[in-house]
Amino acid sequence: MKPSTYRAAGVDIEAGDEAVRRIAPLARATFRPEVLGGIGAFAGFVKVPAGYTEPVLVSSTDGVGTKLKVAFLVDRHDTVGIDLVAMSVNDLLVHGAEPLYFLDYIGIPRLDPARVEAIVRGVAEGCRQAGCALIGGETAELPGLYAPGEYDLAGFAVGIVERAKIVDGAAVRPGDVVLGLASSGLHSNGYSLARRIVFDLLKLDVDALLPGTGRTVGDVLLEPTRIYVRAVLPVRDDVHAMANVTGGGITGNLPRVLPEGCRAIVRPRRWASSAPPVFAALRAAGRVEEAEMFRTFNMGLGYLLVLPADRADRVTRALTASGETVHAIGEIVAGERGVELVA
Repeated sequence: MKPSTYRAAGVDIEAGDEAVRRIAPLARATFRPEVLGGIGAFAGFVKVPAGYTEPVLVSSTDGVGTKLKVAFLVDRHDTVGIDLVAMSVNDLLVHGAEPLYFLDYIGIPRLDPARVEAIVRGVAEGCRQAGCALIGGETAELPGLYAPGEYDLAGFAVGIVERAKIVDGAAVRPGDVVLGLASSGLHSNGYSLARRIVFDLLKLDVDALLPGTGRTVGDVLLEPTRIYVRAVLPVRDDVHAMANVTGGGITGNLPRVLPEGCRAIVRPRRWASSAPPVFAALRAAGRVEEAEMFRTFNMGLGYLLVLPADRADRVTRALTASGETVHAIGEIVAGERGVELVA
């Protein structure tokens, strides 16, 4: 009998070393001046940026979810890393925090350096868009835990904000207005329902055109999540609250940042005609009711801002100049905390 080895059991240390060699320059390209050291140590080191009086570190973690199933079907792996970063840094942004650094975790049954490189290339691109540093992570080769060809991702982001400037929604008042920033598509939420509609009900494959979109299923479903950091950070002092529209949709996420006694009136007609067509396609094919659509998908708005009415024009101009599509979608009134959709 041949001697047992780690490699024969399914873990290839040499492949791991090759993966690190490939991804190290991708990570280094994202470094900020605050990063100390390089890639390969047991931990990453980042100093607090200068200029803060009472800095507060803000943390968030998330994954990509079953959107990964689409990446496996298409065999395209260089965009889900953008989703991974977006899910965490957009959450940091809600509280006015500037993303400082990011770490990733990849669990994979067999370490394919080229695939890992593609994944991390997306992570690095997401970090570039968010202005944060990819300072390290973990790639775990776990034979027998995942199906062949599949993997899982997790991300961990840390941001920084002056304590006096934390955005927590406490300042929201009746009379404030709600602005919505356009999403790029489904982002990374609602994929269990979306996949059921597309693959089980419509019985489409990833290369087929998704009705009403003019694009293939793979292209529509793998559209990366939009990262709002660079556009929103310059206007954070003008807002009373912000919400990242993730799982739970607009009706589930906006109430999280509203104080008691404040109710959001949201008017979908103000942006419905410009929403990505994937939402109408899924609604029609799945016969999904409106309330279910709004608590499952972002419906064309990936990020919301609540602010005084007299600041809305200035903030809208600034966001538009930064490349965002901005919609005035509603207002805050006195009432039970929640969201009311009004035609």
